[in-house]
Amino acid sequence: MPTRVIAAVLAGGVGSRMGAPSPKQLLPLAGRPIIERSIEAFEASPEVDEIVVLMVDGFVDRVEEIVADAGFTKVSRVLPGGATRTDTSVAALAAMAGAADSDLVLLHDAARPLVRPETIAACVAALGSAGAVGVAVPSADTVVEVAPGSDGGEVIARTPDRSRLRRMQTPQGFRLGVARRAYELATADPGLVATDDCGVVLRYLPEEEVRIVPGDETNIKVTNPGDVEIAETLLRRAREDAGQGAAS
Repeated sequence: MPTRVIAAVLAGGVGSRMGAPSPKQLLPLAGRPIIERSIEAFEASPEVDEIVVLMVDGFVDRVEEIVADAGFTKVSRVLPGGATRTDTSVAALAAMAGAADSDLVLLHDAARPLVRPETIAACVAALGSAGAVGVAVPSADTVVEVAPGSDGGEVIARTPDRSRLRRMQTPQGFRLGVARRAYELATADPGLVATDDCGVVLRYLPEEEVRIVPGDETNIKVTNPGDVEIAETLLRRAREDAGQGAAS
């Protein structure tokens, strides 16, 4: 049986930092909901066979309407997400119970609506020889590790080598069997603290190499007030660049 690629668009968080009355994934980005643009990226990807969407509980019906109105054909289910990012990933994997361990899964934050098709394709290609991959970009800033200071504030304890630091993005891709084993161990750990899926594999399957796929600075996560305006500017520039390329 040929390997299938399943993308899970994860929108379990309400985005309280945005201060909006509805989840941030429903905020408009150039006239269309953020989550619609995120789903569209995988709908348009020839590498992706199926899409599962995990949405904040209470807003599943709204996303089902968005999917229907947009005419997306790859979305098989829209399901409620969990209380945490980890819970939402676990729910996504549970929705793929009928898939084979050899199939590929791409876990993507719905709040990253500008993911490029080249990034999706690179993740799938890397999984041809890896069990886990993460999209990342170099850190342009110096990152420091801090410690408590004598005055109760913080002081710099260590400055890691910036050349070896990366900022993680999504999608993060896995052979489904790898993700299943990692999360089986993670959910049995009462001390689990995780912010991304590659971190779960790194912690619970240390023998599994997590490859890096180069990301793109435009693949921003809409998190804080003002991020929508930045995303709209990036989207406009991408359209202008595409138009100039077609004209030439």
